Amino acid sequence: MFANTQTHAHAYEVALFGEFFARDLKAILNRLTLHTESAAPMHTREILFEQFGVQSQVQGDEPALLRAKKELGDGTESGWTLFSYLKPESVRVHPEATVRPWATCEVIGDALSFASALGYVQRSQIYKRGYAFRRGALIIQMFQQEQVDPKTSLPIPAHTDTLWEVEVKTATQVNTSAPASSGHVQVSTVRAAIDAVLEVQLIMKGLLDLRRQDL
Repeated sequence: MFANTQTHAHAYEVALFGEFFARDLKAILNRLTLHTESAAPMHTREILFEQFGVQSQVQGDEPALLRAKKELGDGTESGWTLFSYLKPESVRVHPEATVRPWATCEVIGDALSFASALGYVQRSQIYKRGYAFRRGALIIQMFQQEQVDPKTSLPIPAHTDTLWEVEVKTATQVNTSAPASSGHVQVSTVRAAIDAVLEVQLIMKGLLDLRRQDL
């Protein structure tokens, strides 16, 4: 088993979130397809872990949860990605979008045993099925959640009336500032990412309400 951890100082995810009813699916699909570079079906399995025996931390904050994600599709499966978020930055600092510290770790091998060895226990798992779009440095995921059959541990197809969820977010980690170039520090990549998700918010205006969430 091998873990490749991406640990950059001040590494963040920038995101906006929305939801809609199935009756609006076609119109939203058409608009996103028109304004993105690529689109593909998505099906993922996500497992949520919590650290065994850890109580709420200082000032009542919950301990950071560990998440494991695997891409599924066409009978093939990707490797596991472990990732964790910290509390989002204050709305006073970033009122337009959710900006939260984000650490990721690619695991080759038994990621679930790896998480257990770190002292984590499984809390829940879900499957997500829908569509994934790429627009520059952003990934836009539009999906319905599928519950897990307790007998088979396989996903139960979502009901047609199940609410669709949308996440517009940076595909990779961004930093508070880009590396220096010719002696000058470039424009904040967090700021650039916020501008990028706000462009999508404007494109979807009137059809889909994308907003900041405190997760």
